[in-house]
Amino acid sequence: MTARHTQFFIGGAWVEPVEARRIPIVNPATEEVLYEIAIGGAADVDRAVAAARAAWPAYAATPRDERIALFSRIMDIYAKRMREIGAAISDEMGAPLGFAERVQAGAGLGHFKTTQEVLATYAFEERIGNAMLVRESIGVAGMITPWNWPMNQIACKVAPALAAGAAMVLKPSEFTPTSAIILAEVLDEAGVPAGIFNLVHGLGPEVGAALAGHPGLDMISFTGSTRAGIDVAVRAAPTIKRVTQELGGKSANIILDDADFEKAVAGGARHCFANSGQSCNAPTRMLVPAGRMAEAAEIAAGVADSLKVGDPRETGVDLGPVVNRAQWEKIQRLIESGIAEGATVAAGGAGRPQGLNKGFYVRPTVFAGVLPDMTIAREEIFGPVLSILAYANEDDAVRIANDTPYGLAAYVSSGDIARARRVAVRLRAGNVALNGAMGERRAPFGGMKQSGNGREWGRFGLEEYLEVKAISGWGA
Repeated sequence: MTARHTQFFIGGAWVEPVEARRIPIVNPATEEVLYEIAIGGAADVDRAVAAARAAWPAYAATPRDERIALFSRIMDIYAKRMREIGAAISDEMGAPLGFAERVQAGAGLGHFKTTQEVLATYAFEERIGNAMLVRESIGVAGMITPWNWPMNQIACKVAPALAAGAAMVLKPSEFTPTSAIILAEVLDEAGVPAGIFNLVHGLGPEVGAALAGHPGLDMISFTGSTRAGIDVAVRAAPTIKRVTQELGGKSANIILDDADFEKAVAGGARHCFANSGQSCNAPTRMLVPAGRMAEAAEIAAGVADSLKVGDPRETGVDLGPVVNRAQWEKIQRLIESGIAEGATVAAGGAGRPQGLNKGFYVRPTVFAGVLPDMTIAREEIFGPVLSILAYANEDDAVRIANDTPYGLAAYVSSGDIARARRVAVRLRAGNVALNGAMGERRAPFGGMKQSGNGREWGRFGLEEYLEVKAISGWGA
């Protein structure tokens, strides 16, 4: 444990919490305590908000070229610490080390790069008739981020806020605090003005609740569960602050009858299992033609059985543990519910993988013959568990895909791109990927229905941190 783990970053300095309280950070691969982290309360949030409010006006007035130069410095320093960031993510949430360094830490750098590109060309002023539209910084933002993609979710909030000229207070997940600490050091070294970025560790019901309801914040950006998102929105309502949320998902993956079936099924299964299934947009419901259920189950099971589950620090490991005991126990209960409700276990099942008696490891599991009303088809599992459902025809596939309270992501595979596009526009999801396409970081990311509101990434992420002012009678 370093001194940074027992301090908060407020007003450009590392400071002691108002009250000395700590919780242990457990390595999910070994179940051993790594160190302790300080947790704050409402008084710490008050200090951080006050620092942000004091610093914001001067920063909001900085010219575009200064912010662009600031981003260049941030990226240079961040790149030098990417391996350190990846190692922290791997230790704290269990992602395989190479994946954590390359993909998890790399995503953070990617968001800073994309946001800088947007900042260089974004039209902060626009004429409409005799009015001038001015897009200006929203003020001070509160940010609450999750543990599953810690740096990705922090960077896609912090980067656009900095670009917009906003100040901020971040509460990262209490399970993955170290990457946020490193980012605070990066931003400080790069010359982010004191008070613009503030970091307070803590628990959701304490620090998170204090941020959501704080009258000194102009917005709250939250990523996490739908249940917690509801609480954030309720607490934010009395102060009429802007609320943007990226919440849960139960994403459908429609494999049409003209798709390259083996490629689509295998790719969908690998995507579902990536990051040990701990991604809000994971394609966890695979929809296949009714007559090809057995074939799909065999292909997906082959993928599951081929994955090496083990110590994230070992070479060749595909999946590490899930983040903690509570998550592991939840996944086990849901696997057992799938068995009890009559789904067929094509691969995996309950318990740890063979030979792993310690650590929160889950067997990559494939359920076949899943019906739309089964628990595993409706609840977000957040583990390496794939449900395969049958559909009768294209209309039936769309109906099943949309029959969910969630609407974050969806996937369509077809040998005919025009057909894939026609299906995509019928799906009630904020993001749809065709034929295994990667997400475009310049495009908006966010959901419909109970998957949230607002958008992140690229230009759309920047605009969440801007207010629009119309000045009529501007003249020629």
